[in-house]
Amino acid sequence: MTSGSAATRLNRTLSTTDCPRLQIALVQDLFPRDLQRASVIPRNAKPPRPSRIEVAIGFRAGVPISAERARQPVRAAWEENVMPHRNKIRVSQPDLSARERQYLLDAFDSTWISSTGPFVSEFERRFAGFADVGHAISCVNGTAAMHLALMGLGIGPGDEVIVPAMTYIASANVIRYVGAEPVLADCDPETWTISPDSISRLITPRTRAIIAVHLLGVPADMDAVKNLADDHGLAVIEDAAEAHGATVNGKPVGSLGDVSAFSFYGNKILSTGEGGMVCTNRGDLAERMRLLRGQGARRDRCYQFDEVGYNYRMTNLACAIGLAQLERFDELRARREMVRTWYDRALNDARLPVARQRTTRRSASVLWIYGIVLKESVPIDRDALRQRLADDGIETRPFFPALNTQRIYADCRNDEGCAVSRHLGQHGIMLPTHSQLTEGDADRVVGSLAAALQQPVGAS
Repeated sequence: MTSGSAATRLNRTLSTTDCPRLQIALVQDLFPRDLQRASVIPRNAKPPRPSRIEVAIGFRAGVPISAERARQPVRAAWEENVMPHRNKIRVSQPDLSARERQYLLDAFDSTWISSTGPFVSEFERRFAGFADVGHAISCVNGTAAMHLALMGLGIGPGDEVIVPAMTYIASANVIRYVGAEPVLADCDPETWTISPDSISRLITPRTRAIIAVHLLGVPADMDAVKNLADDHGLAVIEDAAEAHGATVNGKPVGSLGDVSAFSFYGNKILSTGEGGMVCTNRGDLAERMRLLRGQGARRDRCYQFDEVGYNYRMTNLACAIGLAQLERFDELRARREMVRTWYDRALNDARLPVARQRTTRRSASVLWIYGIVLKESVPIDRDALRQRLADDGIETRPFFPALNTQRIYADCRNDEGCAVSRHLGQHGIMLPTHSQLTEGDADRVVGSLAAALQQPVGAS
């Protein structure tokens, strides 16, 4: 894969430069696929002292390497620090192709590298078509998109917003950003999405909106949520960060409420590294969110600001990657559907005591993360089980803890403790899920699960 001259140049560079960034770039150029399989930096890794450097291969494997060690041939360092991690199954990783690279270079070469440029407008236009909405507004991340949605709707101090207890914490944080109060609904035990019955028990005269989170790629029961909202005059905000391409009654998520938010973080189905999109069919709402996204600047007069806004704009570089990902979306989704098929088959064959997420008859989910929940009959601690998988070279994640178990939201009004959400948060595991997994990887994950469940550890 690498020429002798390239390897010679790399060895010479590693022995003569103290610039880790240059070393990283060179090794990534020579060994891109191997580095993609290498381990990420451990959480407890400490930065090197000023008298030491981390060469690229060690940096990616999380191993500090002395300057003397860096002068040895790169192959020896590679075999020592990266090869042991090559069989690790990562919980997620982006799927980037030559098209993303080309569009990114096109944006770079154009010198339009900030928040203005042709890729910004084209990505927004194409994403609006993808989500079947009239307006799609790019922003720096999914949290910013949710923040813009709440501000655009005029939600603020004194208001309550109902949000599921089973969600990533950003869904609640944005409510506090605008001075409103989160009210925590429980989730459905089958779909793991917000329970309409729970919502109905929590509505008060102060309630202004419902946030429907399409969890792990499974749409919430939008028919029931919208009926409740219509009956009580509430806005519906879709948190579609994890559900690009899912549908309800044949309509894409993101087009079903008053406003919706998507995330393009590096582990999402469609990724730009960091990025987001806020979508709506309401022209007035779109205009206001665009205003707030760009520091509150007026469009008709340069450097004139009528209110305080935010710098939430997405760059032309990130939008270039996003456009390429959007053009490949059918391919990316199909690969993930194969991963779902492999896990389904392997888990069915293994007959493990775990529960899996269901969808309603009216919806079509997408696979962001394949989640399982240990049944109560399993005498195994979830975290100890995850450690067993980690020992086998398999990365996992726990489910999100129920929001009412988080210190900062423990005092929020909720639906009788949100028992279903608490159970999921304590017993759920997110398995490796990305488009580059193989059938052998899925079999290995399930085989490791089966072995751990047959030899209980951490029994409570």
